[in-house]
Amino acid sequence: MTTEPTRTGAELLAELHQALTRYVVMPSKQATDAVTLWIAATHAQPAWAHAPRLVIRAPERRCGKSRLLDVVEATCHNPLITVNASPAAVYRSITPDPPVLLVDEADTIFGPKADGNEDLRGLLNAGHQRGRPALRYDAATQTVVTIPTFAMAALAGIGAMPDTIEDRAVVVHMRRRAAGEKAAAYRSRRDREPLRALAAQLTEWLRADLATLERTEPEMPVEDRAADTWEPLVAVADHAGGDWPARARAAAVAMTREHNETGEVSDRLRLLIDCRTAFREDLALPTAELLHRLRTLPESPWGEFGPTGLTAMKLGTLLREYGIRSATIRFPGSGQAKGYQRAEFADAWARYCPELDTPEGGEASQPYQPQNPSSEPVRLDAWYGSSRTGRKAVPPLTSENEAGTAGTAPPLRVVGEDA
Repeated sequence: MTTEPTRTGAELLAELHQALTRYVVMPSKQATDAVTLWIAATHAQPAWAHAPRLVIRAPERRCGKSRLLDVVEATCHNPLITVNASPAAVYRSITPDPPVLLVDEADTIFGPKADGNEDLRGLLNAGHQRGRPALRYDAATQTVVTIPTFAMAALAGIGAMPDTIEDRAVVVHMRRRAAGEKAAAYRSRRDREPLRALAAQLTEWLRADLATLERTEPEMPVEDRAADTWEPLVAVADHAGGDWPARARAAAVAMTREHNETGEVSDRLRLLIDCRTAFREDLALPTAELLHRLRTLPESPWGEFGPTGLTAMKLGTLLREYGIRSATIRFPGSGQAKGYQRAEFADAWARYCPELDTPEGGEASQPYQPQNPSSEPVRLDAWYGSSRTGRKAVPPLTSENEAGTAGTAPPLRVVGEDA
């Protein structure tokens, strides 16, 4: 009787990769590598400080998301799949060595008709990091009960998940199969058992080195929360060896970039980005003019933001979170008005959207002209303070500027400034 030789980690990952591509048409090779490593990482959950989510999303039905979830369920560690579970049931299913939570039709949890799922959403957010338990008061014993939340989770659904979920996830954008793209039919009674045998081998391989995996600190190609999410996957790749370390890091970079480029942008950040476009090269704008420019930007939501479009009050509320506030400013030729200074935005633009600098060669913009301008062009060329400070916010312009109009208008002054 011969004993089958033990396969290496790289060989097990290769077999898992082959199973994915057999049953599912994946959107890219990086996505296939990422899902392969995510599944493998579920078999070593006790070693990780973070439990990355796997988001499987598609624009329409019949894009393969449920089929991919079937393969994930068959190959991950201790799967717990549901399409409709109470938060209490899920909370009580999480143990120190937790199951992998698999949620199909997750869009029903987060969609507009998903009232009453706040606890489940809170669990999915908190459970990304170890040591973030939920607290409940037990009236019967008059004690506070600590409930663990740490568990890896995969969610499949149509459309985007909330940004708090996707920010903690490896996001796979599934597509409907094109002509010529083929995948083998998956039949649970026939195909699941061999995949569960592969899952057992993955568990045996990774559980033999949990202590080593727990201490590992792999060099990461991404930063911040993306690094937290991808670290278990890169650690598994490094542990497997072969070409997997390079493949894991390439997938991390490519998929993080893709998510940043295609991810949903909050209204507040969209407004901050659009304000940069609306300001053009002006140093200050009346609130009314800024609102007009925002509402008329192509493909912007501000013309239909609320019953009457974006209002001055809502504009101020959204910008206040970035420390940006309006001031009463005296504009040459048009008197004083509430408005915003470009300098007030500089710090927020640098921190939240630094990659959106105006490209070279773009169309030159004209300085803001107040209503009923005089016959001479007006350049707002004085320094801009605010109604609360006398400090200069920006240096004065020189006569060498693209409009050639510096010095042709009286200085702009903040209301209350000494003459």
